Formats: sequence, C-alpha cells, structure tokens
Amino acid sequence: MKFINGTNRNQLPLFASSIDDAIAQDNEIRLIDLFVDSLKLADFGFTFDFVENGRPAYHPSDLLKLFIYGYLNRMRSSRTLEKECSRNIELMWLLKGLVPDHNTIANFRKDNPKAIARVFRATVKLAAHFELIGGSLVAGDSTKLRAQNSKKNNFNPNKIERHIAYIDARLQEYNSALAKEDGDVLEKQTIAKKIKKHNIQKQKYIGYQNTIDTTGVTQISTSDPDSRQIMTRNNISEVAYTVQTTVDALHNIPIDFKVTNENDSKAMGGMLRRTKTADRLGIDVLVAIPGVSAHAPDTAFDVEYFKYNKTTDSYTCPANETLTTNGNWYVKKERQINNPDEALQNQCLLEL
Repeated sequence: MKFINGTNRNQLPLFASSIDDAIAQDNEIRLIDLFVDSLKLADFGFTFDFVENGRPAYHPSDLLKLFIYGYLNRMRSSRTLEKECSRNIELMWLLKGLVPDHNTIANFRKDNPKAIARVFRATVKLAAHFELIGGSLVAGDSTKLRAQNSKKNNFNPNKIERHIAYIDARLQEYNSALAKEDGDVLEKQTIAKKIKKHNIQKQKYIGYQNTIDTTGVTQISTSDPDSRQIMTRNNISEVAYTVQTTVDALHNIPIDFKVTNENDSKAMGGMLRRTKTADRLGIDVLVAIPGVSAHAPDTAFDVEYFKYNKTTDSYTCPANETLTTNGNWYVKKERQINNPDEALQNQCLLEL
C-alpha cells in the first residue's frame, strides 16, 4: 500500500528557503512586527536605562512583540512563552531567533504596566484611523479574576480582632495551666513553647492592624498584596480583582480596560468617561435594567408593566387604572412591605 512519505531529515534541500518564506504575507505576526517598530517606545514609558556591564539586555521592542503575540494567542504564562520561542516558527521569525527566559518575560510585564496600557490605547487609535471603530455605541461589563491569595491569607480589621481575641483567650488558658503546674518540667516547657508561638502570632496580627491604621487600606492580602476580598455573585465573596472593559459595537474591538480591587459600584460611569476622553466619542448611554426579582400574584401586574406619568407623579397599571401613593406602608400576611413598587402592585390588585 502506498503512503505519502516525508523527506529525509538528514538530506539538505536543493534550494534552501529562508524562515521569512515560511511565514505567509497575511500572517498577523507581520502586523505585530510593523506596529511595534512604528512606535517610539521611549515616549510610552518603557525603560531604556540599562547598565553596560554584564550580559546585554533584551530590547523592549522584542519583549513587547512577544507580549502582544501571547495576548493574541491566549498565552499568559511566561514559561509557556519561553518554551514557544524555541519551537514556534512564528515566534522564531518575530524575535529573530531570540529566546528570553521566563524571568525576563515576567519582569518585563511586571515593570511596565503603564507603558503596556499606553500601547493598548495606541492600538485603539490605530483602529480608529482605519475606521474600525464606530464610536456611537459602546458596551461595558466587568469580570472577576480570582487572585492567587486565599481567603485564609486575607485580613480585615474585624478578622484581625477575632484572631487576637482568640489568641488572648488561649494565652490566658496556658498561663493559668502554667501557674498550676508544680514539678512536671516537661509539661511546663511544652506550655511555654505554646505561649511563645501564640505571642508571635499575636504580634503578626498587631502588625497587620498597624498597617491598616497607618496606610488607610481596608484589607491586607499576604501573598497577593494588591488583591481584595470582594463580592463575586450571589453574595459569594472571593479574593480577586475586578476588570472593567468597554468594547465598541461596530467590530467588537476593546476600547479601554481597567483592573481594580473594588466592587462594581459606580464603575461604569467612570469607564464611559475614560472612553470619551481617550477617543473623543459622542456616546449615548443605554442602561440595561435588571428584571424584577419579585413577581406580583398576577405576573401581568409586574412593575415593568406600570407606566409612570412624571407630570402627575402617578402610575397607570395594566388595567388602565391611575394609581398614586399616599406615602404609607402596608403590612400583608404579617410581612412589612418596604418596596414602594410592590405596594403599588398590591394596591392596584385590591382596587380591581
């Protein structure tokens, strides 16, 4: 049976081709190469002050090309990027055979966050130049990215106070036990070690509290210092970051992003102002109103079907009845109704 056979690995080709011939002309890495080479990286804030002694440093443009390639191909790990540099023909072409180690890649990303963000904005301006951004409708949303820091290693004033109170109670027990011990030297040494251990722990928590009091931070995360414990969904909290993103509607191109360690409260307004400032866009705001969480006994009388008349400060219900509030609260089935919209629903149903 005949099969398609490969060439002999040890045989030299008659016409040797260059690595450039192996990269298609429309390959995206050619655009990455052209884009980065067109930037004056010093104006973006990248560091060029390297000492002359020792091994030469990698040029920021080469590391930036690698970073952008990893971003486009969902390669976040610096170790993965290091490995790809020695086996990926696209990266061999893009970096001209350079293979920076993972520490160099990670340090470049860590030391140049603001400069990289400015490059991101430069890509937005480039897209606007080629009319790839509509500039009239922008969608915004956020996502939570869990940090490497566990909840156990995240501390706030209340948690610190509970830990110190627990340690004080244990210390009191140990000191009482130590006072009662008469001649058992080994037992006294064991208790003394426990007392010393708890005192060290107490000093650690006192140090955390002093940091909070002097710096104004609300939480301390020991292994990922910038992360905070925030609400993610359904009253579930995680030690995480919040990434706010805005995307243009024409070609779904990201316009702006911001990584914070705060909840989403009032974040969208700030993101829209950033977008308008960065791109001079005349944006009309459309807000998605969440659906009702509590339904009326007859779902036809849910709040969303009530029409508000601003002139008369009244509502018209689905039965075409005009409703006004008298400002009072109502109790139904031994439950306090604290929602004015729910009170209007019940009033309309009673009148019918």
